Amino acid sequence: MGLIEIAANKSIWRGIDYCKNNKVISWDIRGKGEIDGVVSGSNNEKYNVHVDEIHPRKSKCNCPFAKDRRVVCKHMIAIYFTAYPDKLTDFLEYVEEQEKEWEREEDLRWEEHIQDLYKTAKVLSKKELVEELVGAWIELEERNHYW
Repeated sequence: MGLIEIAANKSIWRGIDYCKNNKVISWDIRGKGEIDGVVSGSNNEKYNVHVDEIHPRKSKCNCPFAKDRRVVCKHMIAIYFTAYPDKLTDFLEYVEEQEKEWEREEDLRWEEHIQDLYKTAKVLSKKELVEELVGAWIELEERNHYW
């Protein structure tokens, strides 16, 4: 697994924010998938960061979140995407495509739900249909009232 795959979503998105807001003070690609650098933290502290792409759990940062732990922090993500801006572009394109796919799947589920409602409505008696409709209206009104 790579750095992005083992990072928490919050660390990824905060790291992207740090990258875009130029919080990475310096970085040096060391070869063999290693990057060293310094990132300015949220309280203007400076954190020393080492990213190991081949063995991401060996990456290190002296921030409170990652110090002495084998986790990926936002500073590591910021260094990674600053050093490799094409990987940031690829990641954002991947996320956008995943969101589009999720929306397509959600649209399909909605269409299937509507078809199921029609099938159910067709077999109900008029009385049952009126009861279902009134119940749905009441539920909708209650939701709107509480929102």
